[in-house]
Amino acid sequence: MTDNAVAVTLLDRVQAAPEIGRAIPDAATGETIGWSPEHSVADVDSAVARAKAAQPAWEGLGDEARSALLLRAADAIDAHAEELAHLLSREQGKPLDGPNARFELGACTMWLRETATAQLGTQVIRDGDDDIAEITYRALGVVAAIGPWNWPLMIAIWQIAPSLRMGNTVVVKPSEYTPLSVLALVQVINDVLPADVLIPVVSGDREVGARLASHPDIDKVMFTGSTATGRKIVEASGANLARLTLELGGNDAGIVLPDADPAAIAEGLFWGAFINTGQTCAALKRLYVHDSIYDEVVDALAAVASQMPMGNGIEGGNVLGPLQNAKQFDIVRRLVEDAKQRGRRIVVGGEPAADLGPTFFQTTLVADAEDGDPLVDEEQFGPALPIIRYSDVEDAIASANRLEAGLGGSVWSSDREAARAVAARMRAGTVWINSHGTIHPKVPFGGVKGSGYGLEFSVEGLKAVAEPRVIAG
Repeated sequence: MTDNAVAVTLLDRVQAAPEIGRAIPDAATGETIGWSPEHSVADVDSAVARAKAAQPAWEGLGDEARSALLLRAADAIDAHAEELAHLLSREQGKPLDGPNARFELGACTMWLRETATAQLGTQVIRDGDDDIAEITYRALGVVAAIGPWNWPLMIAIWQIAPSLRMGNTVVVKPSEYTPLSVLALVQVINDVLPADVLIPVVSGDREVGARLASHPDIDKVMFTGSTATGRKIVEASGANLARLTLELGGNDAGIVLPDADPAAIAEGLFWGAFINTGQTCAALKRLYVHDSIYDEVVDALAAVASQMPMGNGIEGGNVLGPLQNAKQFDIVRRLVEDAKQRGRRIVVGGEPAADLGPTFFQTTLVADAEDGDPLVDEEQFGPALPIIRYSDVEDAIASANRLEAGLGGSVWSSDREAARAVAARMRAGTVWINSHGTIHPKVPFGGVKGSGYGLEFSVEGLKAVAEPRVIAG
């Protein structure tokens, strides 16, 4: 079986007929992979009604039975992991190898299993002789899970797994750029679940997502995407007071302190910035380096970047792929061209990689950038990292905190306590020490400021998709 045919079985199960579907291109080549179904607002209404009708029985199964079904779903994903990874690689663009497509499928099953076995029991908050107060948690009802195109399967699981675990039913709306891989993932999970517990709706326009966010029978909206779209979801959900978890845009800053070892941190910096070819909300997107080691850090990063192969994701050995879509490619190209016009130093890359495909852009390091540059201030969401020189750590902290985004940040140092002291002053939902973006299902994750609100993962993520009830007396 050829690489292009590996995902054919799942693809055939989920795609529409060409005459009624929307063509989905291979991110690397532009050729059509398959045909996405098109759903209308009426389809959304039908899906929500079905999910609402199925919810009481799903909650009534009990926590232990739901947990067991989620574990079975994880096993089912494992059984189809290679098929799903190939489809994901072609549709999203990320390579099979490295921290990419196969890695994403492994993350899906790890999060499912951790979520299925996390313990959220009754919490006793007061225990007197004749006065006991307890908090219990039960399902909200129907959850709308609206996902992005950059990590479409993993983020779908982040939304689906806790919602189902707590007894909610879920209506899933994948990005119009990556619908087929999400539909295939949902199909595999639905081979295990009861009918109408998990329902996908897909469309190439914004009406479906808008209806889902504003639907009166949606009790919770989970959204990962841009800050601008997040604001629209807040407005749309206001009429029915749906609860929200919003993981929005990030423009994460990293601060390299003067005692850091450039050679020791270079690979961590690289993957913090360039995982998924830079298309990650909590990627390192602007790097502040102390003047005393600036040149050494730039050179060490350049040495790592120059060794990382880029190309078609289904060809073995590549670890960096294309920009997923032409719109994002244009954003990256515009920001890099602006940096050149400003006289910033292109250390590595700086040009489209047209020989690889229509939306490939070279791995790019831009030195001597400054606050106020569009490449620094805007979220590039691609393979271009601006590096900014500083001499006073107070200035670096102020620079890191000055933008609207507040998803993640990092501090790099040989002195962990010094790094933690700087980290404590950064305004971000998560600040990592000597790494960036290293998330774990047992560690809560969420943004502040314009990067959204609400926590995901761990028992905090379970609470976020549940209705608390206090019983006192």
